[in-house]
Amino acid sequence: MASEKPHMNLAFIGHVDHGKSTLVGRLMFESGAVSPHIIEQYKKEAETKGKGSFEFAWVMDSLKEERERGVTIDIGHQRFDTDKYYFTIVDCPGHRDFIKNMITGASQADAAVLVIAAPDGVMAQTREHVFLARTLGISQLVIAVNKIDAAKYSEARFNEVKEEVGKLLQMVGYKVADIPFLPTSAFVGDNIVARGDNLPWYNGPTLLQALNNLKVPEKPTNLPLRLPVQDVYTISGVGTVPVGRVETGIIKKGDKIIFEPASVVGEVKTIEMHHEEADQALPGDNIGWNVRGVGRKDIRRGDVCGHVDSPPTVAKEFTAQIVVLQHPSAISAGYTPVFHCHTSQVACTLTEIKAKLDPRTGAVKEQNPAFIKAGDAAIVTVLPTKPMVIEKVKEIPQLGRFAIRDMGQTVAAGMCMNITPR
Repeated sequence: MASEKPHMNLAFIGHVDHGKSTLVGRLMFESGAVSPHIIEQYKKEAETKGKGSFEFAWVMDSLKEERERGVTIDIGHQRFDTDKYYFTIVDCPGHRDFIKNMITGASQADAAVLVIAAPDGVMAQTREHVFLARTLGISQLVIAVNKIDAAKYSEARFNEVKEEVGKLLQMVGYKVADIPFLPTSAFVGDNIVARGDNLPWYNGPTLLQALNNLKVPEKPTNLPLRLPVQDVYTISGVGTVPVGRVETGIIKKGDKIIFEPASVVGEVKTIEMHHEEADQALPGDNIGWNVRGVGRKDIRRGDVCGHVDSPPTVAKEFTAQIVVLQHPSAISAGYTPVFHCHTSQVACTLTEIKAKLDPRTGAVKEQNPAFIKAGDAAIVTVLPTKPMVIEKVKEIPQLGRFAIRDMGQTVAAGMCMNITPR
């Protein structure tokens, strides 16, 4: 059964035009997730438009045309299986989609493939995506030095790019020794699923093998219980039943729990998962849990359930590191957008911009700047307009990251460094 394999979310990141979409398309095709006749169809169409090399990219990119032709390949939730895992691919053609997909709860990527074109090497977006991956907590990377065919399969060029990227990764705090670097040609098909004959000097893993070598993130069962509420139901004859996904820790029948910021205390009567009763639930489990002593009106979406002996932290104010992804003008102190953290959405004011950081290194570039704009990273002080639960990213990372939205778009992403509790 495919569903019994461990699941991982995989992001493809890197500079525009470095071959991400073609790489994903090729991987999907060669691992059997997209049938040959669909690719054949794309190929014919691409050729009639004079774009013969694009058939694989179109697997991911031609959504508009797919709709017109009735081929259903949903870019956001492209699934493919290896013998070991099943992956959901978050293809990220540009900044914007990458972030949106990365930040919406479940699709937080467990790992990312950073795609760098061999002829070009590290480019502006390569740097930003690496910094972003770090800020958003992606701990595992695979580096695909792509378009190696366009660099005449040169081992020397591969090594140059490898060194350049290695420096960048080290700068933001990745352990380079643990990260596989592979030469690939998405266009020709070298070293995606099979090595091919063009890389006699290379004896590392293929892309497929490198993905199989990724580790399933450990379930954070040793952290305190944090269970954000997604919805609250009243079920006749049962009582109040919140539903949500366990982020950290373990919840058991009989536990004494508290909801914050509501500060309501109760006891776990029953836990239900997939319509069956369970004695306990672990991180990643979506559950409904019936609580004795808590009324329907006492709690709401965005509240977080924890054990009474280590309740969720309610912030009066907090310090955060953020990356501004897009904003039509500039952001200065007093700006009050909506922070999306776990299931809560709370308007918060940026009361102070403490420092502007270099998004390529994270080093302080300017103290107390008057404003920050798209592309900047910064340390800011944040004052929620009403009580909200957030945790330090170093202590409970699952509740320490957030997206900042305004005007119908994600304007920034960040992580909570320090908290003044209520």
